[in-house]
Amino acid sequence: MHIVILGNGISGITAARFLRKWGDHQITVVSAETTHFFSRTALMYVYMGHMRFEDIKPYEDWFWEKNRIALRQGWVSNIDFAAKRLFFSDGIDMAYDKLILATGSVSNKFGWPGQDLEGVRGLYSYQDLEYMEAFSLGLKRAVIVGGGLIGIEMAEMFHSRHIPVTLLVRENSYWNMVLPAEESAMINRHIQEHGIDLRLATELKSIEDNGTGKVGAIITNTGERIECGYVGLTAGVRPNIDFLKNTALEIGRGILVNEYLETNMPDVYAIGDCAQVRQPKPDRRPIEAVWYVGRMMGETVAYTISKQPKAYDPGVWFNSAKFLDIEYQVYGEVPVQLADHQATLYWEHSDGKKSIRLVYDKNEGHILGFNLMGIRYRHEVCEKWIKEKTPLEAVLQQLGLANFDPEFFHQYESELVQEYNQQTGKHLQLRQRRGLRQALRFLQQ
Repeated sequence: MHIVILGNGISGITAARFLRKWGDHQITVVSAETTHFFSRTALMYVYMGHMRFEDIKPYEDWFWEKNRIALRQGWVSNIDFAAKRLFFSDGIDMAYDKLILATGSVSNKFGWPGQDLEGVRGLYSYQDLEYMEAFSLGLKRAVIVGGGLIGIEMAEMFHSRHIPVTLLVRENSYWNMVLPAEESAMINRHIQEHGIDLRLATELKSIEDNGTGKVGAIITNTGERIECGYVGLTAGVRPNIDFLKNTALEIGRGILVNEYLETNMPDVYAIGDCAQVRQPKPDRRPIEAVWYVGRMMGETVAYTISKQPKAYDPGVWFNSAKFLDIEYQVYGEVPVQLADHQATLYWEHSDGKKSIRLVYDKNEGHILGFNLMGIRYRHEVCEKWIKEKTPLEAVLQQLGLANFDPEFFHQYESELVQEYNQQTGKHLQLRQRRGLRQALRFLQQ
């Protein structure tokens, strides 16, 4: 059986690895981006000089031949699902028995005048990184459009080379559709403290030509003109499926899949950023362009093909990121607007760069979610508390078990307990301090 995987990101490569682990099928990975798999989340560190491109390849180049995973670099222009054939832009075609679509995302464009000028680009692919690099020499100013995670990464990249950056965020506060108000305000301050020109409640209206077909300035919705030599489009991403829209494949915002990641076409699956789950699990979204989601989908579909059908279950929501110097982690439910049954306990350090937020069910009393800024908690511990609906007060008393910061870092769980006591008039005491052995024993219970 010939299994073809279209896309060599984390989802496609995870599928390839587990297919080889569990079977002896012929496997071909197709990608037009790069010959070898690399860590997409580490692209920024290549630009910043912290790593070389070869350092962000998780596997040596010989790995693929040794594991009998064929690599084919090229653009797929069309797929004949009835005939089970891929057609490449160079005129070559390839037959498959099973096809896994793992085509990832592309940066959003919203029809801004001038969005196709030279010097205007998103940040998702290796080619995007090369393009950004080519425009950086002698660059006087960059403007970044969009206040999400990719936007702050691009701002940090330019900032690392002392290139002035203006960051346009259409919301009144950075990423406030995801972060609660206090955490969003913290990141506003942090961005400005780094000397980045943060423009809140400001949108891109148009991009001006400098007379040579390249970007020369942008115009905001307030009529302000900002001269610049590069515009980063980071207003989100969308599934990379345009070449599939006139086929028999059923598509919504992404490629529609069932709980087994199967499409409407026989022997065709979709995973990762391009997949849209028809009936997502509670508190999960139909499309989740997150690294670990792609990894989990890749392993799940490999199990289904190699062994027996296995339903995709992403479990408790979690995510992590870094806003310049502030690390961010979220586990479970941490909504911007609390539901009627939800309440929150929040503590923030006096330096304004660390915080702990617990969200809990005020009727039932159990924990629902954690939001951490500048403090790291163990994923497994937080997930166990959420899954077992552990009472808030029991979590508070054992909160040190979750702390994952090095032992020479300060621990702030006692301050959160003190905040709870002040609000409730109770006298809870923190019973568990940070410790790997204690955490492992807890997880084994």
